Amino acid sequence: MTDSKLPANDRFLRALRREPVDATPVWLMRQAGRYLPEYRATRKQAGSFLAMAKTPEIACEITLQPLRRFPLDAAILFSDILTVPDAMGLGLYFVEGEGPKFERTVRSAEDVARLAVPDMETELRYVMDAVRTIRRELNGQVPLIGFSGSPWTLACYMVEGGGSDNFATIKALALNAPDVLHALLSINTDAVIAYLAAQRAAGAQALQVFDTWGGVLSPAMYREFSLPYLTRIARELQRGDGDARTPLILFGKGNGTHLEALAASGTDAVGVDWTVELSDAARRTGSKVALQGNLDPATLYGAPDAIREQVRRTLDDYAAGNGGSRDGHVFNLGHGMSPDMNPDHVAALVEAVHTLSAR
Repeated sequence: MTDSKLPANDRFLRALRREPVDATPVWLMRQAGRYLPEYRATRKQAGSFLAMAKTPEIACEITLQPLRRFPLDAAILFSDILTVPDAMGLGLYFVEGEGPKFERTVRSAEDVARLAVPDMETELRYVMDAVRTIRRELNGQVPLIGFSGSPWTLACYMVEGGGSDNFATIKALALNAPDVLHALLSINTDAVIAYLAAQRAAGAQALQVFDTWGGVLSPAMYREFSLPYLTRIARELQRGDGDARTPLILFGKGNGTHLEALAASGTDAVGVDWTVELSDAARRTGSKVALQGNLDPATLYGAPDAIREQVRRTLDDYAAGNGGSRDGHVFNLGHGMSPDMNPDHVAALVEAVHTLSAR
């Protein structure tokens, strides 16, 4: 499915290549989700989150829902970062109000030895079928983003067995048996590279790695247990060249300490959260990478005028650190949207980005 034909609206891809665009592109993490009444209706009909993610036609419908409401510059595949460990046989399930859980955890050398990189067109075929279906239905309107969790973030869920307040179990593993954790991270990295490559082959036109829990690590532990594996992905994932290149975005919550190293990893873009000033991020990364971000998601609880003012500040802050140029910036939130956010406020944000950044 990979093709070099650019979508009608290609400003997102051009921005990731640091090329001039007519306006700053915008998409939002968790743009397809529970803040939309049509999503909630689809979920009620489907019965569960996993049923939606594992049914390509439903995943396609949910991916397209925000694009029918807002003139966003990219679609992102509706899926979950935990599809990969689920396909490795860990038994993913969801508990209402508690989030994802695994039936089996990975905490010993024996547990790691039982893992294998899943076959992308059998165990994870539903994801690739969703990508193909969405590309067909998008019909060249905007680019489609595929994604994966980072090796470290996947390991957090695999070792803890779900979410965690303090990540005590995986941090103890890092301290007591670092070789076991490195073996797990290594197989996760192999799986992530294969997963992203398969999404690209199925039609994803940009790829993002979510290092959601990288920020829970001390700087020294991040440099040992997250950064080398993100760098491996950036260097080993085949993405093509020129206009046909499939850009890679490395996003991490709490990654502000490591921007220079991430920019040197071989990625095309770095996503940053709202705890970093974009001007500072732009100066520190030079012109090595595009930057994505970084409005505080809580801004969407503000009134439309307040949202517009924060959008202006974010756009101006990026330009201030980039020699006055707005090029090389993809506007996004510093993390994902929440279920109680108002769709009208999202409309105000998207409109403000396009209007205030028009060249």
